[in-house]
Amino acid sequence: MSLFKRSAETPKTLAQRPLISPELLDLLEAFDAESMVISTSDVALFISEGISTFNILRDQRLISEPLLQLVRAVRRSGVSEEATLELPRGPIGSGMHDLFVKVSKLGSDGLVSILIFDDSEMRRLDSIRRDFVANISHELKTPIGALSILSEAVLGASDDPVAVVRFANRMQTEAKRLSDLVQEIINLSRLQDDDPLKNGSIFSIADCAQEAIDQVRLSADARNIEIIFDSNCDSLIQGDRIQITMAIHNLVENAINYSPEGTRVAVTIRDGGELCELSVSDQGIGIPEKDLERIFERFYRVDPARSRVTGGTGLGLSIVKHIITNHGGDVSVWSVENAGTTFTIRIPHSDSQSPSEGN
Repeated sequence: MSLFKRSAETPKTLAQRPLISPELLDLLEAFDAESMVISTSDVALFISEGISTFNILRDQRLISEPLLQLVRAVRRSGVSEEATLELPRGPIGSGMHDLFVKVSKLGSDGLVSILIFDDSEMRRLDSIRRDFVANISHELKTPIGALSILSEAVLGASDDPVAVVRFANRMQTEAKRLSDLVQEIINLSRLQDDDPLKNGSIFSIADCAQEAIDQVRLSADARNIEIIFDSNCDSLIQGDRIQITMAIHNLVENAINYSPEGTRVAVTIRDGGELCELSVSDQGIGIPEKDLERIFERFYRVDPARSRVTGGTGLGLSIVKHIITNHGGDVSVWSVENAGTTFTIRIPHSDSQSPSEGN
């Protein structure tokens, strides 16, 4: 990694900018890293644009305990400190930033600089590749093998038009299953392209929910399932609008697929203080208690036979968890067999009060 590639982002200062020399600002901007300058009272005098994605400041004050420990050690010794830290992506959830941090003292007035190099994406990609290769070959073998067998059956029944039609219909089903699986694989791979917090925008989660509902309206109507949307707030969140819409879409589509005809699916958005809470509830078949801990695993299916009927790939819920975790949130499930299921995602509110332009 080059340390002296000039950033395309424009740094911004907070309070007391005159304490920082123009030469120091130029130097910080030249590093290919996010940067901060901290005062003796742990207040940020300067931050680069990407610092806001790390969830380490509140009211301009450094709140990350691991970083504070490094800063205090540098103040005491006057010697620069380096460390590799895992910091939460948000106030909830299991998502983490993998960061390499260098803290240095600036002169004799107590100011401290912090350089942060984010290795999260590289480590995430490496982990995804390992897991993905291990699972995908098996999943692709099933529909491909079925298509091979069915094509042989068609050839063997060439003089029986009824059998040919039956086998051809099954081939179409398997082909769609393969196509859906490949599309889910593409969706999952796209999630690794960038960090939604670092490269995201500000948008309304209610708009995402409405768009996701519109996408599944036809399939709900075909099964006489009513979708109820209730939102008592217009919460703004930061990240990738397309990904959040995809996550909500997956949850609503899942609720429709596993619900009896003539029932209801409810999508509810509530303001949970610092968090936005979105729930998708159905009156479906529910999930056995023994399966609740595993349903977010890739390719895990509670009922493989039912998944073949609904066209489930076993990737939808893992995609939801991946998206929400990367946005600094979490996803949970409550379910009772033959009574219904509720999935709840919680995502931190954006500090901004208005959506980004173009969203």
